[in-house]
Formats: sequence, structure tokens, C-alpha cells
Amino acid sequence: MIPRRRFLQLAAATSAAVAVLPETAHAETEGTITDLGPASVASPLGNGEFVGDVLYAGSRGLSPNVVGAYDLTADRVTRHFDIPTGIGIWAMCKHGTDVYVGTHAPSDLYRIDTVAGTVTRLASLPDHFVWSMAAAPDGKVYLGTSEPGRLVEYDPATGTTRDLGQPAPGEAYVRAVQADEKYVYAGIGTHAHLIAIDRATGDKRDLLPAELATRDWVSSMSVSDTHVAGGMNSLAELIVFPKADPSAYKVVKASAAGEKYIVSVLITGDWVYFAGRPSGTLYRCRLDGGGLEAVGVPFPEAATVRLLEHGGKVYGLQDNGVFVYDGTLEYRNLVQRGFKATPEEPMSVHSDGERVYVGGKSGADIHDLATGKVTRLPIGGEPKTMITVKGVTYLGVYTQAALYSHRPGDPDAELVKRTGNEQDRPRDLAYDARTGLIVMPTQPEPGHINGALSLYSPRRGAYDTYRPAVERQTVYTVVTRHGTAYLGTLIQEGLGLPPVTTTARLAAFDLVARKLLWQVEPVPGARHISSLSLGHTLLYGMASTGDVFEFDPVRRQVTRMLKVGAKGGEIFVVGRVAYCGDGDRIYRLDLETFTAETIAAGLAGQWFGGEPKLALDPSRRALYAVKARNLVRVAINPAG
Repeated sequence: MIPRRRFLQLAAATSAAVAVLPETAHAETEGTITDLGPASVASPLGNGEFVGDVLYAGSRGLSPNVVGAYDLTADRVTRHFDIPTGIGIWAMCKHGTDVYVGTHAPSDLYRIDTVAGTVTRLASLPDHFVWSMAAAPDGKVYLGTSEPGRLVEYDPATGTTRDLGQPAPGEAYVRAVQADEKYVYAGIGTHAHLIAIDRATGDKRDLLPAELATRDWVSSMSVSDTHVAGGMNSLAELIVFPKADPSAYKVVKASAAGEKYIVSVLITGDWVYFAGRPSGTLYRCRLDGGGLEAVGVPFPEAATVRLLEHGGKVYGLQDNGVFVYDGTLEYRNLVQRGFKATPEEPMSVHSDGERVYVGGKSGADIHDLATGKVTRLPIGGEPKTMITVKGVTYLGVYTQAALYSHRPGDPDAELVKRTGNEQDRPRDLAYDARTGLIVMPTQPEPGHINGALSLYSPRRGAYDTYRPAVERQTVYTVVTRHGTAYLGTLIQEGLGLPPVTTTARLAAFDLVARKLLWQVEPVPGARHISSLSLGHTLLYGMASTGDVFEFDPVRRQVTRMLKVGAKGGEIFVVGRVAYCGDGDRIYRLDLETFTAETIAAGLAGQWFGGEPKLALDPSRRALYAVKARNLVRVAINPAG
């Protein structure tokens, strides 16, 4: 693990800002922007394919994304192919010497002609994601998409696409796709199905036995001439069966403690290899389902996005590199071998006063405000929210709704607890001084109902989870005072599950009695309350609509409301003013007149998922935001 950490720290340090922060920050004009350089530098991989002795690996979160050609013989990345659209590459497949690439947001299909060295966009789809692709022996390419979960066929002979509809009507995700001469196989979520579609007639058959119908996903898959293997969530199971008789199936349970997901599968020879998460373990079993073996853990908690066979060896793509298994495990960092490491779309930002943490894929970049040095904090997941309490920074990490802690100077963060309770995505963190509790709201796993509220006591080590916190919603933001947590919600529960409520709520939760006290709907039609902040006696919030509202917790009613931003972002009350942002502008609100003015504009922050963030420096003299993909410091003067 040390070589990987050293690389991540080195890659981040090379992008450190040369700007020196003003020593007299209090004298700065409000709204002054200081550029601190790339917010988070990474090179996470989403998929890959071999053509000859070259591994073509696709990136996620870069701008533009790239497919890097890693030549095994030269042991280096020899060239890059820019993929100009989309925020990431999850899907890749090949036919002959052509490599096909599927992007998301937007969902486009590209072909890389590896002989001519050209990239051609072939099709654009209305779907949010292209999750998986497979090429049939005759060269037709099949794409699995989400929202809705449908299957699309691309015919290279005619250059046209054909909508094959939803293999499982009503389900949001076609998460895994494989194809052979006769069938296309589709792995479905959020309710698990494994559908075989006859390529000639369109007839469909669900190959998943009835006793496995309660599983959440068939999220990964591999087929051979004789067998089909599918990885299922969220009990970390593998189903293997012969094509000639799907009823002769075997189910293999991953053996690592706490394992939930099978993220990639490969049939090669007489073996099925599969990778689990959150442990990061590589497993294998025989085609008959026997002889389960935990081969090893290339890197704890890392997701293996693809397993491939080449030259009798198994290759697994992870983070910014690839592991190789040939009786022993070897790790090769592709960035050290020339793969591009560039600014990614950040996910979170937080300042402890001396440094700024910027969360991204597989960790966080830590910017030292005194020296400008940037180091990488590696984590097997995505830090979605952070808070510092008594010198310790806590990070809420996706997946598994995990809480980590980090002390300044330590090379690694420590896992405090995984929330369990079918929770997936941390949404916010708050600390209540009266009870000594850290409060973390979380969103459930795809397809599951009811978010949760977890309470962690650093002093006692106790970690308690309450689900639901607010019935049939997810708590999106939280602030606390005197033993009460004020909660702002999101109407979306698990992804892929249609909301059953229409308006976000504001609620109060008693941290001592551990119960919900009340709930209201402060902003008509708001999808979520993006942020909350407490004034002297009143509560202030920002909604997805861009409205800022003032709320009286005693009377439990909205007292004033003002349309401020283009959409919801963070809000911070600082004395008699508040600051908020919508990703492009930062606003100062006069809380006496309840009017707003822009103090910084043109940020165009490229936040992952389009969810803008903002951090308040503990000195209350600065905010930290993102301009494009750079971290910026924005001077504020709340007393001025």
C-alpha cells in the first residue's frame, strides 16, 4: 500500500498552488478571490479492454476523459485518446481491434480504431448513464443504461442504434451486459434480475431463480462458451450456472467479513474470478461453484471496476492502476507509467483553519494553507462530507455510509464505523457540543427506502443509527444546538426508487431522547433543503429552488423567504449576515433587511453530480469554493 500512497501524495503535490495567502486577510476587499490551484488531482479508472498486448483503460471524472494505452511490453502508457463528452467512462468493450467506449452525463458511444489511432463518436443516447457494454461475436454492440434501465443495440454495419426496451420493465438500471451468438444477457437493479434476450426473436427469459428474487442487483457478469456468472448485491453472492441448464445453478457467498458487493466477474478456463467490496478481496471458485478461495486483497476497500484475462494472467483495474494475478499479486500504478493525472470534479470541501480538505474519488487532497503544499489522503471510497471536532477531522465516505477520522499529519484515515442499515451515501456532518455527538445523515442504497441518522460519540465510542429519521425521505443536511438536531431533507430515497413524497421537509430531532419532535415543509415544491445554518435564535436554510428562508423554531413557521441563487447550495450565518452559494456565485445576505448581493461571480464550479459546496474558514474571514476545478479562497468581511 505504501507505493500507492506515495504516488497519490506526489501527484497532488505537483499541482500545489504557488499563490501565497495574504497575511492580513482582514484587510482584503470582500469577494477577493485567491486561486489555490487544482482542487483535487486524481486519475480513477472506470473500465478497460485488451487489444493485443495493450490495455486500453478509460478514466472517470477528468476533463476531458481519456483512454490511455498501456503497453505491457514497454511497461508504460504510450498514448492517450481524448473522449470529449461525458463526465466519466464506466463502459468499454472490444471487437477485433476496435475499442468501444460508453460515457455518462451525457451518454455517448465512441469507437477507438486502435490501428488508425482515431476516435469517432457513433451515437448519443438520452439516458443518464451507459453502465455496461458487450460486443457479440458478429460485432454488434449492446449497451446497458439507467433511468430507465434499457438495452440499446448498435450495429457497426449500418451505423445505427436500436432501442431494445427495458429487459425488466419498471427497473431503473441495466447494470451489467454480456452477449454471445444467440443471447444478450442483462444484469438488472434495483431489484435483481438476470435476463436472457434472444437476439433474433427478442424473447426474454429471467434466469435468476425465484429464491434469489429478493436480491438488489445483478451488478456484474461474465459469460463463457458454456457458463454464465453474475455478481449479486447486497449479500455479496455469485451465481454460476451452465448455459445448457440454468436450473443447475450454484450460489457462492464471498467470505470476507462485511462483504456486500460483487463488483466485477471473470470466467477464464475452469475458474470464476470475482472481486468484492468493501473488503477489496479478489476471490476465485471453480465453474461448478466449489473450491472458493480468497486470493488476496490488492488494496483494502478499493473497487475493482473490471477483471480481464490476458496471457494466462488476471488483470484487475482499480483506482489509478492495475493489479496482476499469476499465483501472486502485483500492483502497477498506471500514472507512474504515464497515465494522465489531472483535476477531477470534487465532491466536498472543508477547512479546519490550517488546511483545506477536498474530497474526490478514492480520497481527498489536503491543501496546507501556510505552505501551499498538497498531499493526498487515500481512502477506499469518496469523501462526501467533512467536519473537524477537537483537532480531528471526520469524513463521511461513500459507499457503505462509512465514517472515518483523520489527525493532521497522519498518512491514513482510520475507519470509525460503517453505518449498515442499507445505507450508502453520507450527506452531511454536524457536532453537538451539549451531547458530544457527531451527527451523520445518510441516503439508503439504490432501491431501498428510508434514510437514516447516525450518532457517534468520540468519547464513548458508541455509534447508533436511527432509521427512518424522517419517514420516506433522506436527511440531506443537519445543524445542531443544545441537544437538538435540525434536519433538512431530500425527497429521493435510494437511487432508482421513485420518490413517494413531493416536498422536502425541515424537522427537529431530540439527540437526548432520540426521537423526532416535529416536521414541516418550508419551501413549496423544493426537492431538497441543501443547507441549514443557525443564527442567534432563528434558523436559516437554502432550498434546491435557490430560495433562502428564515425559520422560527419556537413558532415552527417560515418568517421570511428570498429567491437568491440559481439552485441550492451551502449557507453560513456569520453574525448579522449570511453567505451562500449556488456553484457559480457567492452571495452576502443582510439578515436585518433580508436582501442579498453578489460578492463573487463566474465561478462555474464543476462539482461532481452538480451539487455545489462551500466551506467557511474557522476564522470567519474566508470561504473556500471551486472555480471550474480549482480551489479558491474568497475573502469575506462580515463586520464590514
